[in-house]
Amino acid sequence: MKKLLLALLFVGTLSFAQTPCENGMAGSFPCEDYELLSNIPLSTFDANSSSDSWGWTDPQDGKEYAIIGLRNGSGYVDISDPLNPIYLGKLVSPMLDEFWGNWHDVKVYNNHAYIVSEISGHGMQIFDLTKLRDVTNPPVQFQDDGVYNFAGGSAHNIAINEESGYAYLVGGNDYNGGPYFVNIQDPVNPIDEGGYSGDGYTHDAQIVNYTGPDPDHQGKEIFVGSNEDRVVFLDVSNKANPQNISSISYSNVEYTHQGWFTEDQRYFVVTDELDEVFNGNDLRLIIIDATDLDNPVEHMQYIGETTATDHNVYVKGDKIYIAAYSGGLRVLDISDIDNKNITEIGFFDTWPADDNASASIGDPGAWNVYPFFESGNLIISNFSDNGGLFVVRESGTLSVSENELQEITVSPNPSNGIVTFTSANSEIESIMLYDITGKELQGFEELSGLTTQIDISTLASGMYVARINGTTSVRLLKK
Repeated sequence: MKKLLLALLFVGTLSFAQTPCENGMAGSFPCEDYELLSNIPLSTFDANSSSDSWGWTDPQDGKEYAIIGLRNGSGYVDISDPLNPIYLGKLVSPMLDEFWGNWHDVKVYNNHAYIVSEISGHGMQIFDLTKLRDVTNPPVQFQDDGVYNFAGGSAHNIAINEESGYAYLVGGNDYNGGPYFVNIQDPVNPIDEGGYSGDGYTHDAQIVNYTGPDPDHQGKEIFVGSNEDRVVFLDVSNKANPQNISSISYSNVEYTHQGWFTEDQRYFVVTDELDEVFNGNDLRLIIIDATDLDNPVEHMQYIGETTATDHNVYVKGDKIYIAAYSGGLRVLDISDIDNKNITEIGFFDTWPADDNASASIGDPGAWNVYPFFESGNLIISNFSDNGGLFVVRESGTLSVSENELQEITVSPNPSNGIVTFTSANSEIESIMLYDITGKELQGFEELSGLTTQIDISTLASGMYVARINGTTSVRLLKK
């Protein structure tokens, strides 16, 4: 298939649509087994830097939305058609600052987004995401549904335990930089339930209702903090009396940045943001064996295939997804992690210029990746290089099975109108068209003959799958 880079105009926003990963490149982006579905540059958001990103799936209709932190607020994008994303609008920050605005972190709970920033006095913004359903003339400027004010009003990060309905604000001005406990079970009426200062500054955190292998702690709410030079495990089940369970550091520590449990909660995967910069090693992850939460031990260290700096990391199934600044998205197979075997199986480099190790404000590349959409689509937010928001996907993972057999030929392909299907040996009786997520769009039935034509002029530009006679599928590109 020819490389395709289409400039599409949607509601006044410029995005770049589906580009397969072929021969190590998706257009101008180096890649391996991950292809570009679309890209919205920072200029579309009227911002000069972006930061965190997260996702929301509308429970009403299954539509997927991307949320991206911007220097001057947060942006909201409908990616239900990932080839043709729609920038719906921006929620402007209650406070603006050219430097501290570089940090806007966002998480989602109960159909609401919660946004914090390093900006003094910013507070925690609350935004009802169901408003995204009703945008008819995007992009618009949204209004928040409240701002929760807390001591100092600034926080480096927010983590949410969606099972318990608590938000944890970390890296703030109170509790020595440790977590604030905020009850958000009523999404627009947060309740202050104290905090924890006993282990100093927390840069990022994950909080779970623990179901892991340690029987002493099953059923408890466990907070795992990345605390600059160590990982801290807390029992926060009782907000009035949080308890330190344990902490662990590791060799050549520079800055313990962020981490995530494997799905069985046996291992905790840690990024160190500065070791590549100061120690000269390639990308490194530290894997903590947390089988015994009271006595966690280092299981292994993974050294990657790029010199870039690891930033944020998440685990879904048997894969680790890393946002690695100038190295873009890196994807690892951890199916044999018990035996200390971790392998890079794919990447999408959102900053093609270099893979330099760096972690300074203004440096380019991938700040965050969100891998939790059921569709398998991934979103990546780049920092300061106008990369903006990327939507990517593992190559060859269309929801509709593809067996591109030589018995069916399609021409012209790409096309912007009439397409001719020709079968070498069987009559064509039906053609069904699907989008990249597997959604059926159009059907042509009661056909006959070895050759037939269909009109795709009404389809949006992008990639589709045509399924012939319910057995054979081919890719179809619309200009």
